[in-house]
Amino acid sequence: MKKMITPFITLLLCTLGLIARQQEPNRKQYTLVIHGGAGTIVKTAMTSAKEAAYEEVLTKALQTGYHILQEGGAALDAVEATIHVLEDSPLFNAAKGAVFTNNGRNELDASIMDGRTLNAGAVAGVTNIRNPITAARAVMEKSEHVMLSGKGAENFAQQVGVTLVDPSYFYTQDRWDALQRALKKDSTAAGENVDNRQAAKAGTVNRDDKFGTVGCVALDQQGNLAAGTSTGGMTNKKFGRIGDSPVIGAGTYANNESVAVSCTGWGEFYIRHVVAHDIAALMSYKQLSVEEAAAAVMAKVANAGGDGGLIALDKAGNMAMPFNTEGMYRGAVDRHGNIEVKIYKD
Repeated sequence: MKKMITPFITLLLCTLGLIARQQEPNRKQYTLVIHGGAGTIVKTAMTSAKEAAYEEVLTKALQTGYHILQEGGAALDAVEATIHVLEDSPLFNAAKGAVFTNNGRNELDASIMDGRTLNAGAVAGVTNIRNPITAARAVMEKSEHVMLSGKGAENFAQQVGVTLVDPSYFYTQDRWDALQRALKKDSTAAGENVDNRQAAKAGTVNRDDKFGTVGCVALDQQGNLAAGTSTGGMTNKKFGRIGDSPVIGAGTYANNESVAVSCTGWGEFYIRHVVAHDIAALMSYKQLSVEEAAAAVMAKVANAGGDGGLIALDKAGNMAMPFNTEGMYRGAVDRHGNIEVKIYKD
């Protein structure tokens, strides 16, 4: 009998230890986490006024989502409302502040996922939808599809009552100037006939102009997770390029059994490595904590040559915010309403 009890006790202790390890990394229990893009964000290049402006919008976004959750609202509602704040700000590369394509257009992508049902919706390459995250949710709830793109997505959005705007609404001088700089770099590189593997791949040269995507993950009082991501993509993008943001499992993923994730960075690498879902898989199949899983997947991205970051929130309220760039606009609010906002690597 003693020989039979010993293995049982050992297994029990291991299980208890595993549970403790999963809950230990972030002792605060968070309810909502956001990001506003990762990249070369250094304090020496930031004015105090602009820094304050970023912190103000990030704080407003966190307060918006937290209020919904505090009142017993759904994680999905919190995610959508929080991303609205970021989409409506010209500071971020999403909706109002979206970057320009090579031909001077704003092409927007977004996705959202419900961790309770695993339902998801996404739009890609839309040009006249004020809040693409709302269109993505409409795809999830009012169609039989997961992703709609271009004119079809715009026609659907109009039919279901999503707010449309003239494309000129998305124009900002800063983003237009960024396009002109990128076009000038293109012209210079073509004149120099640069001989390197990346330059030879049309439309894939890695520039920091690609960052600024926004995202949110939330955990509500009913234990439901949700995630959403919205972006204008990459400055000077060509050929109708679509990154990871509207791709479920790459840029966005949520599952009540594990984690909610939203990504930002060089989308091609996030798609290839199915980043958002990979984190959930590592947590489910290898029982890694959210911090361990997020770090492991970001290491894969870095080893492959990609850069960026992500936010992740598990079913217990533990969160992770790894990134391998100089900075990432980010913030979190815990169950007591305490807000943290950060910009630089520290």
